Amino acid sequence: MHRPTARPNDHPPPPFDAPAARRLRAALGMGPEHVAHTLRVSYGLPYVTPHLVVAWERGTAAPSSPELTALAGVLWCSPGELIGRPRTLREHRTARGLAAEDVARAVGHELQAYLRMEETGQWRGTDRQSAALAELLALSLADFVTVTGREERLAELLRSAATTRWQAYVRPIAKLAPVDRRLLERVLQRLHQDYQGHMAATLSWGGGSGDAGDDGRDFLDRVVDHFWTAVESADS
Repeated sequence: MHRPTARPNDHPPPPFDAPAARRLRAALGMGPEHVAHTLRVSYGLPYVTPHLVVAWERGTAAPSSPELTALAGVLWCSPGELIGRPRTLREHRTARGLAAEDVARAVGHELQAYLRMEETGQWRGTDRQSAALAELLALSLADFVTVTGREERLAELLRSAATTRWQAYVRPIAKLAPVDRRLLERVLQRLHQDYQGHMAATLSWGGGSGDAGDDGRDFLDRVVDHFWTAVESADS
Protein backbone atom coordinates (compact mmCIF):
# COMPACT_ATOMS: atom_id res chain seq x y z
CA MET A 1 0.00 0.00 0.00
CA HIS A 2 1.34 3.41 -0.95
CA ARG A 3 1.84 6.17 1.52
CA PRO A 4 -1.00 8.72 1.29
CA THR A 5 -0.20 11.81 -0.73
CA ALA A 6 -0.07 14.96 1.38
CA ARG A 7 -2.94 17.34 0.76
CA PRO A 8 -2.17 21.01 0.05
CA ASN A 9 -3.56 22.04 3.45
CA ASP A 10 -1.63 19.41 5.40
CA HIS A 11 0.54 20.87 8.15
CA PRO A 12 4.30 20.81 7.50
CA PRO A 13 6.09 18.16 9.55
CA PRO A 14 7.86 19.25 12.74
CA PRO A 15 11.67 19.55 12.62
CA PHE A 16 12.89 15.96 12.93
CA ASP A 17 16.06 14.96 14.80
CA ALA A 18 17.21 12.07 12.60
CA PRO A 19 20.36 11.21 14.63
CA ALA A 20 18.26 10.98 17.80
CA ALA A 21 15.87 8.52 16.14
CA ARG A 22 18.74 6.34 14.99
CA ARG A 23 20.41 6.48 18.41
CA LEU A 24 17.22 5.59 20.29
CA ARG A 25 16.47 2.67 17.98
CA ALA A 26 20.00 1.31 18.36
CA ALA A 27 19.80 1.64 22.16
CA LEU A 28 16.71 -0.57 22.13
CA GLY A 29 18.45 -3.15 19.95
CA MET A 30 15.83 -2.76 17.22
CA GLY A 31 16.36 -2.86 13.48
CA PRO A 32 14.54 -0.68 10.93
CA GLU A 33 12.40 -3.68 9.98
CA HIS A 34 11.23 -4.08 13.61
CA VAL A 35 10.31 -0.40 13.81
CA ALA A 36 8.45 -0.55 10.50
CA HIS A 37 6.58 -3.71 11.53
CA THR A 38 5.42 -2.17 14.81
CA LEU A 39 4.30 1.02 13.07
CA ARG A 40 2.26 -1.05 10.63
CA VAL A 41 0.71 -3.46 13.12
CA SER A 42 0.31 -1.38 16.29
CA TYR A 43 -0.12 2.15 14.96
CA GLY A 44 -2.13 1.68 11.78
CA LEU A 45 0.50 2.89 9.33
CA PRO A 46 0.43 0.08 6.73
CA TYR A 47 2.64 1.89 4.21
CA VAL A 48 5.70 2.16 6.48
CA THR A 49 8.62 0.03 5.28
CA PRO A 50 12.15 -0.44 6.62
CA HIS A 51 13.33 1.73 3.72
CA LEU A 52 11.13 4.59 4.92
CA VAL A 53 12.44 4.24 8.48
CA VAL A 54 16.01 4.37 7.15
CA ALA A 55 15.13 7.44 5.07
CA TRP A 56 13.86 9.18 8.21
CA GLU A 57 17.07 8.34 10.04
CA ARG A 58 19.23 9.57 7.17
CA GLY A 59 17.33 12.82 6.91
CA THR A 60 16.25 12.23 3.31
CA ALA A 61 12.59 12.10 4.43
CA ALA A 62 10.78 13.44 7.48
CA PRO A 63 7.85 11.88 9.34
CA SER A 64 4.58 13.77 9.55
CA SER A 65 3.27 14.78 12.98
CA PRO A 66 1.16 11.60 13.36
CA GLU A 67 4.05 9.45 12.15
CA LEU A 68 6.44 11.13 14.59
CA THR A 69 4.05 10.54 17.49
CA ALA A 70 3.75 6.88 16.51
CA LEU A 71 7.51 6.53 16.11
CA ALA A 72 8.00 7.96 19.60
CA GLY A 73 5.68 5.24 20.90
CA VAL A 74 7.71 2.54 19.18
CA LEU A 75 10.99 3.95 20.52
CA TRP A 76 9.65 4.43 24.07
CA CYS A 77 10.39 8.14 24.15
CA SER A 78 8.49 11.41 24.12
CA PRO A 79 7.83 13.13 20.77
CA GLY A 80 10.01 15.98 21.99
CA GLU A 81 13.05 13.69 21.97
CA LEU A 82 12.63 13.23 18.22
CA ILE A 83 12.20 16.90 17.39
CA GLY A 84 14.88 19.45 16.71
CA ARG A 85 14.59 22.84 18.37
CA PRO A 86 10.90 23.82 17.99
CA ARG A 87 10.19 27.17 16.39
CA THR A 88 6.43 27.41 16.03
CA LEU A 89 3.56 27.08 18.45
CA ARG A 90 2.50 23.80 16.80
CA GLU A 91 6.04 22.40 17.03
CA HIS A 92 6.28 23.23 20.73
CA ARG A 93 2.91 21.59 21.34
CA THR A 94 3.94 18.50 19.41
CA ALA A 95 7.22 18.34 21.31
CA ARG A 96 5.27 18.20 24.57
CA GLY A 97 3.03 15.44 23.20
CA LEU A 98 -0.12 17.53 23.61
CA ALA A 99 -3.22 17.68 21.44
CA ALA A 100 -4.52 21.05 20.29
CA GLU A 101 -7.65 20.43 22.38
CA ASP A 102 -5.51 20.05 25.52
CA VAL A 103 -3.72 23.36 24.98
CA ALA A 104 -6.89 25.25 24.06
CA ARG A 105 -8.65 24.01 27.18
CA ALA A 106 -5.68 24.74 29.46
CA VAL A 107 -5.28 28.33 28.30
CA GLY A 108 -9.01 29.05 28.07
CA HIS A 109 -9.47 29.40 24.31
CA GLU A 110 -12.04 27.92 21.97
CA LEU A 111 -10.41 25.17 19.92
CA GLN A 112 -10.98 26.83 16.55
CA ALA A 113 -9.62 30.13 17.82
CA TYR A 114 -6.51 28.40 19.12
CA LEU A 115 -6.00 26.51 15.84
CA ARG A 116 -6.19 29.80 13.93
CA MET A 117 -3.40 31.13 16.14
CA GLU A 118 -1.28 28.10 15.27
CA GLU A 119 -1.99 28.64 11.57
CA THR A 120 -1.19 32.35 11.54
CA GLY A 121 1.57 32.37 14.15
CA GLN A 122 -0.15 35.28 15.88
CA TRP A 123 -1.00 34.77 19.55
CA ARG A 124 -4.13 36.59 20.75
CA GLY A 125 -4.17 35.60 24.40
CA THR A 126 -4.46 37.76 27.48
CA ASP A 127 -1.60 38.06 29.96
CA ARG A 128 -3.13 35.24 32.02
CA GLN A 129 -3.55 33.03 28.97
CA SER A 130 -0.01 33.83 27.84
CA ALA A 131 1.37 32.83 31.23
CA ALA A 132 -0.64 29.58 31.09
CA LEU A 133 0.67 28.83 27.61
CA ALA A 134 4.29 29.48 28.60
CA GLU A 135 3.96 27.22 31.66
CA LEU A 136 2.16 24.42 29.79
CA LEU A 137 4.68 24.31 26.93
CA ALA A 138 7.70 25.14 29.12
CA LEU A 139 8.53 28.13 26.94
CA SER A 140 11.48 30.36 27.62
CA LEU A 141 10.91 34.06 27.06
CA ALA A 142 12.79 33.82 23.76
CA ASP A 143 10.63 30.89 22.68
CA PHE A 144 7.47 32.73 23.69
CA VAL A 145 8.40 35.78 21.62
CA THR A 146 9.06 33.52 18.61
CA VAL A 147 5.94 31.35 18.77
CA THR A 148 3.63 34.32 19.29
CA GLY A 149 4.83 35.99 16.08
CA ARG A 150 6.67 38.87 17.73
CA GLU A 151 10.24 38.07 16.68
CA GLU A 152 10.20 40.00 13.40
CA ARG A 153 8.98 43.16 15.10
CA LEU A 154 11.50 42.65 17.91
CA ALA A 155 14.29 42.38 15.33
CA GLU A 156 13.19 45.67 13.72
CA LEU A 157 13.24 47.49 17.05
CA LEU A 158 16.58 46.00 18.08
CA ARG A 159 18.18 47.02 14.80
CA SER A 160 16.98 50.58 15.35
CA ALA A 161 18.21 50.55 18.95
CA ALA A 162 21.65 49.36 17.87
CA THR A 163 22.03 51.89 15.08
CA THR A 164 20.37 54.99 16.54
CA ARG A 165 19.41 56.24 20.01
CA TRP A 166 18.77 53.07 22.03
CA GLN A 167 16.95 54.88 24.88
CA ALA A 168 13.97 55.54 22.62
CA TYR A 169 13.35 51.80 22.19
CA VAL A 170 13.26 50.63 25.80
CA ARG A 171 9.49 50.94 26.16
CA PRO A 172 8.41 49.39 22.82
CA ILE A 173 10.85 46.49 23.24
CA ALA A 174 9.63 45.90 26.79
CA LYS A 175 6.10 45.45 25.43
CA LEU A 176 7.31 42.63 23.18
CA ALA A 177 9.84 41.06 25.54
CA PRO A 178 8.90 41.75 29.18
CA VAL A 179 12.43 41.91 30.57
CA ASP A 180 13.22 43.84 33.76
CA ARG A 181 13.57 47.47 32.69
CA ARG A 182 17.00 48.06 34.23
CA LEU A 183 18.31 44.85 32.73
CA LEU A 184 16.79 45.78 29.36
CA GLU A 185 18.46 49.18 29.44
CA ARG A 186 21.85 47.58 30.10
CA VAL A 187 21.34 45.08 27.29
CA LEU A 188 20.27 47.69 24.74
CA GLN A 189 23.17 49.93 25.69
CA ARG A 190 25.53 46.98 25.27
CA LEU A 191 24.08 46.10 21.86
CA HIS A 192 24.43 49.71 20.75
CA GLN A 193 28.03 49.88 21.97
CA ASP A 194 28.93 46.52 20.43
CA TYR A 195 27.53 47.52 17.06
CA GLN A 196 29.08 50.98 17.03
CA GLY A 197 32.39 49.70 18.36
CA HIS A 198 32.47 46.92 15.82
CA MET A 199 31.84 49.34 12.97
CA ALA A 200 34.51 51.75 14.22
CA ALA A 201 37.09 48.98 14.71
CA THR A 202 36.46 47.58 11.25
CA LEU A 203 37.01 50.99 9.68
CA SER A 204 40.16 51.62 11.75
CA TRP A 205 41.65 48.35 10.50
CA GLY A 206 41.56 49.78 6.99
CA GLY A 207 38.88 47.43 5.79
CA GLY A 208 36.99 50.21 4.08
CA SER A 209 33.35 51.13 4.25
CA GLY A 210 32.33 48.09 2.20
CA ASP A 211 33.78 45.63 4.72
CA ALA A 212 32.37 47.62 7.60
CA GLY A 213 28.97 47.57 5.98
CA ASP A 214 29.12 43.80 5.50
CA ASP A 215 30.14 43.19 9.10
CA GLY A 216 27.52 45.59 10.34
CA ARG A 217 24.79 43.89 8.33
CA ASP A 218 25.86 40.52 9.70
CA PHE A 219 25.58 41.88 13.25
CA LEU A 220 22.13 43.28 12.56
CA ASP A 221 20.97 40.08 10.83
CA ARG A 222 21.73 38.21 14.07
CA VAL A 223 20.64 40.98 16.43
CA VAL A 224 17.89 38.88 18.06
CA ASP A 225 20.41 36.17 18.94
CA HIS A 226 22.79 38.81 20.29
CA PHE A 227 19.93 40.25 22.35
CA TRP A 228 18.97 36.99 24.05
CA THR A 229 22.61 36.10 24.68
CA ALA A 230 23.11 39.47 26.35
CA VAL A 231 19.91 39.05 28.41
CA GLU A 232 21.04 35.64 29.65
CA SER A 233 24.56 36.79 30.54
CA ALA A 234 23.34 39.98 32.24
CA ASP A 235 20.73 38.06 34.22
CA SER A 236 23.17 35.39 35.46
